[in-house]
Order: sequence, then structure tokens, then C-alpha cells
Amino acid sequence: MTDIQASLSESRMRRRRVLRRALSHRSFVIGFAGVGIVLLLAIFAPLVTWHDPYAQSIIDRRLPPIWYGWFWDDPLASWNHPLGTDQLGRDYWSRLVYGGRISLFIGLSATLVSGLIGTTLGILAGYFGGRTDMVISFLITTRLTMPVILVALATVALFNSSLMVVTLVLGLLLWDRFAVVTRSATMQVRSMEYVTAAKSIGSSTPRILLTEILPNIAAPLIVIATIEMATAILYEAALSFLGLGVQPPLPSWGLMLAQAKGDIFFAPWMITLPGVTLFALLLSINLFGDGVRDLTSPESR
Repeated sequence: MTDIQASLSESRMRRRRVLRRALSHRSFVIGFAGVGIVLLLAIFAPLVTWHDPYAQSIIDRRLPPIWYGWFWDDPLASWNHPLGTDQLGRDYWSRLVYGGRISLFIGLSATLVSGLIGTTLGILAGYFGGRTDMVISFLITTRLTMPVILVALATVALFNSSLMVVTLVLGLLLWDRFAVVTRSATMQVRSMEYVTAAKSIGSSTPRILLTEILPNIAAPLIVIATIEMATAILYEAALSFLGLGVQPPLPSWGLMLAQAKGDIFFAPWMITLPGVTLFALLLSINLFGDGVRDLTSPESR
């Protein structure tokens, strides 16, 4: 009983050390807070907005945000539309919040697809080596020669743009970094004692790959996942800005930027707000990834 209590106490102390180290890492805290705020707003969008993001009102077109009433005494600014309205009279706060749903969905889904493909190929190449490694390395090299944005533009234009098409295209184009990192990490751990022990007791190859190798290379994969998530969100915004991403009336931040570019001199908030929001989310994701990398590196343990 004493041994069990000592083990539980040691486990609690280890968790407290990890928590203290995480809370003392400024980049991790800022990134986690930024991503967490956007995620909570996206999840509880119906509770934090009071307008339908698709509802149009020609009478309320291009209403200024609330600070126009504070600093310039604009009588059209009101708390009914705290961030103003767009060229069709749609509430900008609602569209920004629901746009966060689109960005997070595409980022997470594309990362899941690319992570599954890249991790599978990387583990197989790193574990088996030989011809398997040569074939997969050739696939990685071929993929690296393809410009992502041009291939995505051509593919989306060919198959008609939609939310699912954009997600699948980005997921199928962003797996190379996963494959490269997973291959290198697998080559480092495939000769470790625990892998040799698993082979000696007759464990099957899938069991070794899933229970011995994959958990021990998870830390770099988490960092890569954050990078690819930010990349997918940025590519989606670029595709939507060019008119080949998420289609109207969905409230994509890239689409909002494209629709507002003609009003940059007359209603600058319409292009500034989605641009700043997109920048803040991408910065938060990258800071979070940097923090995870620092906290999981052997030097920081």
C-alpha cells in the first residue's frame, strides 16, 4: 500500500512540474490562450452572437463599428452591430465568429488527413528501410516538387469548390512534412531496446509500429500538426480570397477579405477585422507549436 501511495505521490509531483513548466513558458501560454479563445467562440457561436450571419439588410449596409461612435461621434455606430456590417448589411461580429468555425474545421480536418497519410508513410519508410524507403522517399520528393497553391487552385477549379473539396485537397497536399519527420524519428527509435524486446517476444509488426514506435515519436508529430494546421488555414484563406475556396454565403475569413477589398477606402474595418483575426489565429497556433516543441524537447526535461 505504501508503494502505491508513493507512486501516486510521485505521479502528482511530476504532473505539477509539467504544469509549472508549461505556465512559465510565455509562448505556450499566449498561443494556448489565443487558440482557446477562438475555439470557444467557434463552439459557442450561437450563444455569443445575436444576429444570423447570413441575414441581409440593405438598410444597414456598411454600418461602422462601435468605436466610430466613441472617437468620431458617428451616429450610425451602435452596440447592435459592435463590429459594423458588410456591404450586404450582415453583422460582422457574427460572420467573424462563424468564420472561425470554418477555419478551425478546415485546419483540423486537413491536418488529420495529411497527418494520417504522412505518418503512415513515414513509419513504414523508417521501419522497413530498403526498397520501401526508396519508394516512399521518391513519393516525398515528387510531392515536394509540386507547388501547393497552384495544384490546389487547379484541383479546386476542376472539381468545383466546396468546403469538403477544399479540405480534402489541402489534406492530400500537406502530408510531406509529416512523412519526413516521422521517417527520421522512426529510424532513430527502431533499434531501441524496447523495440528489440517487443520483437523477441513475438509481437506482430503492426503492434510494434502502433504501440512501441508511434507513442515514442508523438512529440515531434504534435509540433508538425500545429504547423500544418496553420498552413492549411492560410491556404484556405488564400483560395477563398481568389474565389476558389469556400463559396458564398459561408463566412470564410479569406472570402470576407476578398469581398471587402473594393471598400478598403470607404469601410476599412471590413478588410482590417478579418485580416487581423486571421493573423492572430495563425500567430497563436505557431506560438503554441513552439511552446510544445520547447516543453517536449529532451533539453527542457
